[in-house]
Parts: sequence; structure tokens; C-alpha cells
Amino acid sequence: MSIDKLQEEVDKLQDEREALEENCDTRDLCKEDDGCSKCDIFKKIGAIDDKIEKLEEQIEDLMEADEYDDDDD
Repeated sequence: MSIDKLQEEVDKLQDEREALEENCDTRDLCKEDDGCSKCDIFKKIGAIDDKIEKLEEQIEDLMEADEYDDDDD
């Protein structure tokens, strides 16, 4: 997958995360002390964060590979 495609996926996930985060603070569950541990939205945000991290690692790996290929010239 190309760097551009991966970045598009990261951007899409960040938008999704922001939408969930906006909704998160408005729930009654969020007012409880341990609300986040019981919140399905909070768990979805965590899963999205994990996906973003993996995609960013892939982007970094591809960028390093491109730099290495450029050095060979």
C-alpha cells in the first residue's frame, strides 16, 4: 500500500475518532468516576488509536525504505 493511501486511512480514522470523542463527553456514563472503563465509545476510540499507530508505523517504514532506495542511487 502506498504512503498516500495509508495517510488517507489515518486521516479517515482520525475523523472517526474525533466524531466519537465529541459524543463521548455528552453521555451520562462519562460523568461517573469509572465511566470510561465501562464505555463502549471509549473502547472504540482505543481501537482506532491502535489502528492509527500501526498505520503510522507502516508509513514510517515505507518512508525509511524510500530514503534507503534514494541513497542507493
